[in-house]
Amino acid sequence: MQWQGDGLVIGVRRHGETSVIAEVMVAGRGRCLGLVRGGRSPRLAATLQPGNSVELTWRARLEDHLGTFTLEVTKSRAADLIAERLRLYAAQIVCDHLRLLPERDPHDHLLDFALGLLDFTGDPLHLAAGLARFELTLLDELGFGLDLTSCAATGVTTDLTHVSPRSARAVSRDAAAPYLDRLLKLPAFFMDDQAAADAADMRAGFTLTGYFLDLHVWAPRRIDPPAMRQSFVDLTTG
Repeated sequence: MQWQGDGLVIGVRRHGETSVIAEVMVAGRGRCLGLVRGGRSPRLAATLQPGNSVELTWRARLEDHLGTFTLEVTKSRAADLIAERLRLYAAQIVCDHLRLLPERDPHDHLLDFALGLLDFTGDPLHLAAGLARFELTLLDELGFGLDLTSCAATGVTTDLTHVSPRSARAVSRDAAAPYLDRLLKLPAFFMDDQAAADAADMRAGFTLTGYFLDLHVWAPRRIDPPAMRQSFVDLTTG
């Protein structure tokens, strides 16, 4: 069997003395793994840096086999990312998040979102807002999406300011008032892309997504959050 596609390198691990197993997020195919023979050579090691876009061919005798990749880089981002610490942290977090997805399950919307974040060169707070929204989208794609359409207590659809950690549903300002110590803050930029957001809003956004990622993903799988996540939050929210 054989197929070709365009993808984003999200992870690499050693296999034997000279080869590696690469994880690539492929358009229309999702997270795919493949053996890259000679992948530890200088040329291929440069191609296989997480964050690089590649054109690849996958081959295997049967569809459920690991298969092998041959790859050519189409957009090398590694050097630019290394030069900018904040973008490098964001890229590492994005790639780690994509590795949480089921194998061979297409998530093209999330892939496009990731590519936009990797190529973003604007204001750090805007990058942080994008990454927080990416985590919110990731929860939804993993089947643990938050219901932010209406208040869990009253049914109103406006002035939603908090989220219940038990139901993952939004709560309006009035309904939340007696229970603020039990609720998670819902920053306005999660509801409106044009809403102004400051450092406190960003921290609240990452606290919200981090709570549900830990509840549904990290803790059940017994894995840690991405190593750079807290450093990124600290750098962007000061």
